[in-house]
Amino acid sequence: MKIDIIIVYIQRYRKGHEVHFVPPLTGIHLAALTPAKHTVRVIHQQVETVNLDSEADVIVLSFFSGFAPEAYRLATEYRKRGKITIAGGPHVTFAPEEALRFVDSIVIGEGESVWEQIFQDIEQNTLQQRYIGEAIPLTNIPTPRYDLLPPQYFIRRVVQATRGCPFTCSFCTVPVLNPGFRTRPVEAVLNDIRYNKFKWWWQRKTVWFWDDNLTANRPYIKELLRQMIPLRKWWLTQASMDITKDDELLDLMRDSGCIGIFFGIESFGQESLEDAGKRQNKVAEYQGKIKKLHDRGIGVMAGFISGLDGDTPESIRDMANQLEEIGVDVPFLSILTPFKGTRSYSKMMDTDRLRSDLGWEFYNGYNVTFVPSKMTPAELLKAHRDLWRSAFSLQAIFRRIGRSLFTLRGGAMMMCSIMNLFYGLKALTNNEPISFEGTDEYKSIRETIDLIPYSRQNSLS
Repeated sequence: MKIDIIIVYIQRYRKGHEVHFVPPLTGIHLAALTPAKHTVRVIHQQVETVNLDSEADVIVLSFFSGFAPEAYRLATEYRKRGKITIAGGPHVTFAPEEALRFVDSIVIGEGESVWEQIFQDIEQNTLQQRYIGEAIPLTNIPTPRYDLLPPQYFIRRVVQATRGCPFTCSFCTVPVLNPGFRTRPVEAVLNDIRYNKFKWWWQRKTVWFWDDNLTANRPYIKELLRQMIPLRKWWLTQASMDITKDDELLDLMRDSGCIGIFFGIESFGQESLEDAGKRQNKVAEYQGKIKKLHDRGIGVMAGFISGLDGDTPESIRDMANQLEEIGVDVPFLSILTPFKGTRSYSKMMDTDRLRSDLGWEFYNGYNVTFVPSKMTPAELLKAHRDLWRSAFSLQAIFRRIGRSLFTLRGGAMMMCSIMNLFYGLKALTNNEPISFEGTDEYKSIRETIDLIPYSRQNSLS
């Protein structure tokens, strides 16, 4: 059987990406789980053209909400060509009835426990409409199929050591999608890290952990990092700011080659932090906590969300100055997106604040899908774009790069410089996040979905 796994994508910047940093893990993970008797390909629509006339027997589509319209368009075309279509991912889990309008079968939740069964059922002509994955232990997760990655990705070794997160941020689906907190055997993770069949030295050197909160289990992560020290890699991941309370962990991060940590800082306003479910974040402590990473030469990437209930246009624009003051090396700037399955979505539904005239393509982190508390949708969009331009102006870029010369080690400084120049080039060439306001490319899809009624009927939040 021939299987195409398509990681669906809709362009989110006006001119696309000049460089594609890191691939999603999903496709090459599912490919590794696929029985060897089948022929499998992984197509990343972000960097590859999708062939509607593929010779594959089965088309698997993985996507989150912002890419759902394109997934449904592809599924419609493939079904016209007689292909078996299967869909999975966060959006499918929270909108199963909607997805089944467009595909033959769906996977709800995590796919490992049902993946092999799906293809057995296809061979026996007994494919079910729904497969409900269980949150099973991660003891038998194989090394991803790195050999199936397209060459465009700058970093290629993506690894997962843990799954889940102990926090319950209001805008995040992880606690529902990946319940509990599970770890892979340390030796299995080390096997992924030792994989070195990559063309360029920085691809062999760098490990990108696709974990939501890698450091949550302290004994586990400390053992992993101790065993990583002799491997002499550079690595990046996402963690919570409470790691700064653990000096032993910070030292192990430094000694094992950590060059970058992503923190979800989200906001500088107390009301907005409460809206985000981030009461553990203390604004007065941001600068000191970042300094503890800098003291060890580790770079800090940080996410900031515009549009939380305490935000105003002025407070959003002022974040550009505040993130500079606390020493963030690489900012990531998004607009609050109330994805299905989150408390934010339930809140917006209950208060009739979702904009019912918009398709799912607006749910991509850069568009406004709801009515903010203290401004209009248009004011929020403008304030975010003003923040984006200010944070990635040439002056701001070179200030951050210049500071990194004195605060970061070589690998971290390189990461900081490359990422800042990446966004700085976008700002310089007016390659901003796309606003879908006034566009309706997926009108027929939206009309088929009838978004808001089905959101009410099928929300699992």
